[in-house]
Amino acid sequence: MKYFSLSFPKETVKEWIQNLGLGDTAAVVQDDDEVEDDAVHLQQEENISAKNRNVPSRAALPIIRPALGRQQSISDRAKVAMQGYLNHFLGNLDIVNSPEVCKFLEVSRLSFLPEYGPKLKEDYVSVKHLPKIPKSGDDSRCCACKWFSCCNGNWQKVWVVLKPGFLAFLGDPFDTKPLDIIVFDVLPPSDGNEEGRVLLAKETKEPNPLRFGFTVSSGSRTINLRVKSSVKVKDWVAAINDAGLRPPEGWCYPHRFGSFSPPRGLIEDGSQVQWFVDGQAAFDAIASSIEEAKSEIFIAGWWLCPELYLRRPFHTHASSRLDILLEARAKQGVQIYILLYKEVALALKINSVYSKRRLLNIHENVKVLRYPDHFSTGVYLWSHHEKILIVDNRICYLGGLDLCFGRFDNHNHQIGDHPPLIWPGKDYYNPRESEPNSWEDTMKDEVDRSKYPRMPWHDVQCALWGPPCKDVARHFVQRWNYAKRNKALHEETIPLLMPHHHMVIPHYMGHSREVNDDSKQQENNLRGLKRQESLSSRSSYQDIPLLLPQQPDGLDNFSRNPKMEINQNLAEQRSKANHGPAFSFRKTKVEHPIPDMQMKAFVDDIDSCQTRGDGNYNGIAQPAFLNIDNEWWEAQERGDQIVSTEEVGQVGPRTPCRCQVIRSVGQWSAGTSQTEESIHNAYFSLIEKAEHFIYIENQFFISGLSGDDIIRNRILDALYRRIMRAHKENKCFRVIIIIPLLPGFQGGIDDSGAASVRALMHWQYRTICRGPSSILQNLYDIMGPKAQDYISFYGLRSYGRLHESGSLATNQVRLCFCE
Repeated sequence: MKYFSLSFPKETVKEWIQNLGLGDTAAVVQDDDEVEDDAVHLQQEENISAKNRNVPSRAALPIIRPALGRQQSISDRAKVAMQGYLNHFLGNLDIVNSPEVCKFLEVSRLSFLPEYGPKLKEDYVSVKHLPKIPKSGDDSRCCACKWFSCCNGNWQKVWVVLKPGFLAFLGDPFDTKPLDIIVFDVLPPSDGNEEGRVLLAKETKEPNPLRFGFTVSSGSRTINLRVKSSVKVKDWVAAINDAGLRPPEGWCYPHRFGSFSPPRGLIEDGSQVQWFVDGQAAFDAIASSIEEAKSEIFIAGWWLCPELYLRRPFHTHASSRLDILLEARAKQGVQIYILLYKEVALALKINSVYSKRRLLNIHENVKVLRYPDHFSTGVYLWSHHEKILIVDNRICYLGGLDLCFGRFDNHNHQIGDHPPLIWPGKDYYNPRESEPNSWEDTMKDEVDRSKYPRMPWHDVQCALWGPPCKDVARHFVQRWNYAKRNKALHEETIPLLMPHHHMVIPHYMGHSREVNDDSKQQENNLRGLKRQESLSSRSSYQDIPLLLPQQPDGLDNFSRNPKMEINQNLAEQRSKANHGPAFSFRKTKVEHPIPDMQMKAFVDDIDSCQTRGDGNYNGIAQPAFLNIDNEWWEAQERGDQIVSTEEVGQVGPRTPCRCQVIRSVGQWSAGTSQTEESIHNAYFSLIEKAEHFIYIENQFFISGLSGDDIIRNRILDALYRRIMRAHKENKCFRVIIIIPLLPGFQGGIDDSGAASVRALMHWQYRTICRGPSSILQNLYDIMGPKAQDYISFYGLRSYGRLHESGSLATNQVRLCFCE
């Protein structure tokens, strides 16, 4: 430990010494009345101290309340004096941020960033899975090689920071770039040897009795760590398991539908949603969000075109081009991270290499990764089809729209643009006629506009605010870090990312009467979420918390907030509904809340603990309203903009919601220890609970009935069972499925190079109507032609003229939702 000295006025020091009982103060004998007066006096000192402290906002030690009884009066006075000393001491930011103080208090730069959650535990530990960490002024290497981690296997001391959702490894408490990140993820079920426990950290038995170690497992990784004593081992194991298993997140066990993310919006937590139909409405909103970015932007996509105009006509909105928008924000210090799908070049012509080069040339603040690496993972037939954009961890967009050519459209689904006004160059897109063969000149037409129509594109996108947005960002961080470790481990320009904490960190006095008893203020704060500034990773020291207090039982002070207590009670009710106990803090033995992943465990348990009377929660965003008149739709707001009459029906209202983030990931895509299919499980549950009809729009429709060994997803089986139930009950029920007439690949069905088209058509017909595995044949065998009353298939088509004097033309409308 390093020592330091401070200088304070002599009178102040004398007062503190007297309060500590170390001065010339004589022994005081008090009666009961004097005890009460002294308690009141201490309370008054406490209130004055709380008002007059010269400390940063949210950066102070907790108010120490005096204990009852005269025996403790001197001790309480000493505590108050010490508290005043420390609060004055912490008010000097130059001292607070010194290495000596930070090491003494066991804090780091991450302790000062509120976006990553409260301070839990930090300390030096030893690890051996990291490459050799160069020290300042030390250029020595064990060999001349700088590309391979040949120095791995040597134990070295690093600073470890525990946050609510991850574990960060730093070379030094003052480093801002982590050496490694362990994002807490769903662990596989116990093998039965651990009494049903699911643990993130476990103590290990070292061969040397003078060494003390433990392991941390998350996803497909297990990290070994050492500390100086067995006591520290137990503290670390308990703290890490608390951080991963505590409600409401409980990152190490599956939530409803087997998702990594818990349901949101059960209480007023700022969860909001807004939907957009077709690219014109969605791209305009995305452009506005990018223009307002202040800290960081995350983008994940199947295809991205830097030259895409997000607003049209393109010649009057030159600044809305994607690369120009990103460049403007990057020059303002915004960090931009883009994760692209690395295609198989022989099968696809989306040319992610070109997109990566163009994006990297924008600015040094733009970081790009392509994944997967097919040679190392052996993955060729699978891809992440997700389309995600997250701005400042404040708002995210997800759905079926890639930021690429051909997607801009509206409800008119225009098929011609001659001369070009809306779709410039290769954005006039028709993959059935020709895929782009060259990307050197994106403004050059790929399709003859006078002969061939463009392919209209019908799609949807939604925006999320609040905790669901941070859940999506957590998913992006997990995928980015896994790609970083596999593709760019030694590239210093590609950093590891840390997930933001979804909870709003309250002021250390957040449980005061002024905050909690003023319901109007809470409502105003909720309304203010629409325009609140995002949390920036570059927060000034005046806006950062140094220490967040801990209760004796391990609960953070913010859990005393009434809203948080409601949330905790809901978590306990959900746990009891799943036949498992609620999670308590500071315990290493934890029962698995979901003993199995059978569909019977996916009962909508939230219905039993409704906090609102505005409808059921079925795993998707549920608006907090039921009846909306036409006048409201004409006057609806999108953020700060009034929606025009032309956009009515294209943009939804921004409204509070109940929702849950679900996904499909596996070891090859996100480094998880097991495959998560929460999307499939949620679809299955929604179909089973449907009462009147089911409407599906999708790019492809390939699924299997129960017992199908070739096609393993069971969406078709869920539809079949729901239709049979309606038939037996003699109830009206309808399934409407919209799919494109032909897959969006170049060439006719009988062309020699159209093997992909024929393969997709074969499996779609096998699903729909051909053979004993198809749904229509199975329904016809039971109910005959009446099957048409329950299920039907359609495709979308648009008509128009290619130019003013041209003849009438038509083309199918493509759909490309995330499957």
